[in-house]
Amino acid sequence: MSEEGGGFGYSVAERFFGFILVVVGILVGYYTFTSVESLANFTGLFGFLSIIIVIVGIILITAKTE
Repeated sequence: MSEEGGGFGYSVAERFFGFILVVVGILVGYYTFTSVESLANFTGLFGFLSIIIVIVGIILITAKTE
């Protein structure tokens, strides 16, 4: 029922989702560090989470799908 070599769509979807995660992570980081005074104690938390989102996106972009 399954076809051999049908992983091209998964590879493209994985890279596209990784690119979206990188963009979202960069935007979250930008808005976190430009509004430090309103976030007060949570700046470090949101900065850390934005870095994690960017790292996961980079891993998805560079990963090889079998």
